[in-house]
Amino acid sequence: MRNGIIGAASAMFLVGTLAGVSKLVEAYPIYGGQAVRYLVGSVILLVITRVLGLRFVRMTARELLCLGGLTLFGLVIFNVCVVESTRASGPALVGTVLGTVPLALALAGGRPAPRLLAGAVVVVAGATLATGLGSGDTVSLLWALGALVGELCFSLLAIPLLPKLGAIRVSAYSTALAVPMLVAVGLVDAGTDMVRMPTLAEALGFAYLAVVVTVVAFFLWYSSLPKLGPGRAGLFAGLIPVAAIVTGAVLGVAMPSAYDLLGAGLVVAGILLGLSSARSGARAAVRPSEA
Repeated sequence: MRNGIIGAASAMFLVGTLAGVSKLVEAYPIYGGQAVRYLVGSVILLVITRVLGLRFVRMTARELLCLGGLTLFGLVIFNVCVVESTRASGPALVGTVLGTVPLALALAGGRPAPRLLAGAVVVVAGATLATGLGSGDTVSLLWALGALVGELCFSLLAIPLLPKLGAIRVSAYSTALAVPMLVAVGLVDAGTDMVRMPTLAEALGFAYLAVVVTVVAFFLWYSSLPKLGPGRAGLFAGLIPVAAIVTGAVLGVAMPSAYDLLGAGLVVAGILLGLSSARSGARAAVRPSEA
C-alpha cells in the first residue's frame, strides 16, 4: 500500500500546482487551451503505450460506456463546470465544494470504516479552510456541484477499467477522447478564436500542464486508485489546495495566511487518521483468536 500512498499523494499535489501555473496561460482562450493541453498529453501517452508494447484492447459495451462517461463527465464537463462557476463567483466557491471530494469518495465505496470516515471529515474541514469559504449565487453553486460530480466520475468510472486497461491506457484513451469534445465546447464559446499562437510563457505553461499535471498526475492517480480503493485514495484530494498554497508561496504569488497553514495541518492530520483505519484493520485480521 505504501506505493499507492506515495502515488496518490504525488498525483494530487501535482494537480494542486495547476493553480499557480495557470497564471501563465490565463490570457489564452480557456477551452482551446484545455484542448491543446489534452492533445499534447494524449500524444505523449499514446507514444508511451507504443514504446511499452501495450496493444489496443477491445472493450465491452459496458467498458466503452465507462470510458465515455469518464471522459465526458470527469474531464470535459468537470472543466466546463469549474470554468463557469469561477466566472460566476470566483474560485472560492467551487474550491470549497470540491473540497468535499474525500468525504464523497469515502461514502461511495459503501460503509466506510469509522476512522476513514472521520479522517475524510477532517480533510474536508482542512481543505475548506485552506480554500476559503466561498459565496455565490444559485447558478455558480450548481456549476460547482456539477464539477463535484465530474471529479467523482474521474475516479469511480475508472475503477472497472483499470484491471483490464491499466493506468497508462486509461489515461491515454480518456485524454484523446477529450480533445474533440473540448474543441466542440471551444467553438461554441469562442468560435474560431479558440486557439492562437501561444507566447513563450504560455507555451511553457501548457507544456507543464500537459506533461506534469496530465500525463504524470493521471498515471500516478490511476496506478494508486486500485491499490488504495476510492475511500483511502480520496483522502489525498485534500492536498490539492495545500499544493496550491505551497506553489503560490514558492512562486511569490501569495504567502500563506494562518488559516491556510491551519487548513494544511488539518488535511495532513485527516489523511493520517484515515489511513490508520487500514492499519488497525490489518492488525485485527492477524490477531489470533482467543480460545
